[in-house]
Amino acid sequence: MRTRLLPLLIVLMAGVLLALGFPLAGSLAAREQQRVVVDRIDDTARFAALAQFVTAGPTGAVGAEGNERLNTLRAELRRYHDLYGIRAGVFYRDRDAPPMAEAPGGWQLPDTGESAQAFDEALAGRRSHDPPQVWPWQRGRLTVASPVVRDGDVVAVVVTDSPTGQMRSRILHGWLVIGGGECAAMLLAVGAAFRLTGWVLRPVRVLDTATHDIATGRMQSRVAAASGPPELRRLARSFNEMADNVEQVLEQQRAFVADASHQLRNPLSALLLRIELLALELPDGHEEIASVRAEGKRLASVLDDLLDLALAEHSAADLRLTDIAELATDRVDAWLPVAEREEVGLAYTGPAAITGWADPVALSSALDAVVDNALKFTPEGAHVEVSARTEGDTVAIVVADGGPGLTEDELARIGDRFWRSGRHQNVSGSGLGLSITRALLSAGGGTIDYAPNEPCGLCVTITVPRSGPGETVTTVRT
Repeated sequence: MRTRLLPLLIVLMAGVLLALGFPLAGSLAAREQQRVVVDRIDDTARFAALAQFVTAGPTGAVGAEGNERLNTLRAELRRYHDLYGIRAGVFYRDRDAPPMAEAPGGWQLPDTGESAQAFDEALAGRRSHDPPQVWPWQRGRLTVASPVVRDGDVVAVVVTDSPTGQMRSRILHGWLVIGGGECAAMLLAVGAAFRLTGWVLRPVRVLDTATHDIATGRMQSRVAAASGPPELRRLARSFNEMADNVEQVLEQQRAFVADASHQLRNPLSALLLRIELLALELPDGHEEIASVRAEGKRLASVLDDLLDLALAEHSAADLRLTDIAELATDRVDAWLPVAEREEVGLAYTGPAAITGWADPVALSSALDAVVDNALKFTPEGAHVEVSARTEGDTVAIVVADGGPGLTEDELARIGDRFWRSGRHQNVSGSGLGLSITRALLSAGGGTIDYAPNEPCGLCVTITVPRSGPGETVTTVRT
């Protein structure tokens, strides 16, 4: 979720910054050009004021006073050009006539372009409008024209043609400052986006962790509803209430199963005792009494298994660093007399020592249930093999038998409570052994899986973690 929310926030913030940055850059460029244009208008107005006192026309003679004023105008234009590098000239209405004054010498007004357009506007008695915007990547010039008015008539036009290098440099420098500010603001925005997403999603991550803990059997997990947006805090409180209710219901269910199993044992024991007393008064080998006795014992076994299942689901695992290979060898040795009685081969193969984290009592009980199940369904002369190996960050104990095995549909249901294959109804058992095994293993972080064994039989794999809580497994390769 963070990978989807964070880019969205960054894109939105970048869009806002760009939406502010582009108009600001355009405004800065327009301001710089306007400043230059106003300065040129002031210059052309000053030259126009000098030129309006030059009385001679394009072909007329100039008197002493007019000649002095004309020389002053020309000198001003030359100094202006030398100082600023700006071309300037005073042109008569007749564009083909020699200019009144110009700098540098010999400069002629072009017939087309922005200069000609500015000249025509000035002839109409108007000062030049704002010229088109000059951008930093354009190597253009800036033309400004002002009319020279005498007795209400436009007699000449003052034109300035300015280079734009310095103006473009200032615009570019201002853009760099804006770009730097945008980058700094973007970095701050990204940092704020990280903090914002972390603040928003932290309760979600905590809630996800607590949900996973509860889903894997750690019902005590809860969510601290002290941080994050108000909506997520309300969600956290609702989740805690739901978890409390679920834990209470499960606890009531376990307590009911345990209490029912315990309370039924006394009447069942009394009933079995009366059955035995009744059997003493009947002839030996009576079929009905033998059937009733067998069903009573089966019911007692079911009650014992139900009580064991309730205890397995309720009790917490006592995890310890355990030698899995030694534990598997010990359980194989304990079941050897049963295997010899059933004329089934039973042996352990694998390393002499493999360590893993498990509850030794729970793992021994789970392995006993699996080996017992394997010996029940393995025919005489066949073999049951128990092995142990490491698989990444887990330790696996594999029990492979040579029995009839299970179909794919049966493999999907094995381990369900009270489920037994229709082909094995005549084999003793309550159908709770593997359910108890799964409950014992899951309390300590272990798992149990089932698969076909080649060429026949069932392969049961029990896995436990190699590392304890908070530890990391390091694999060394040689």
